[in-house]
Amino acid sequence: MISLILFALAGILVGGVVQLVKAGATKFSIGLVGVLAALATAGGFAWWPMGEA
Repeated sequence: MISLILFALAGILVGGVVQLVKAGATKFSIGLVGVLAALATAGGFAWWPMGEA
């Protein structure tokens, strides 16, 4: 369940990166949101169920 929440958060953050680039935001803010998106994706994979029944 938490993995799905983290993947949804990553998707929202990636959309935020796209909007920041379109708006001409600073590289720092784009990079910060991009790193947060990558961390959310990594966390989603870390909590992904490994076939345990």
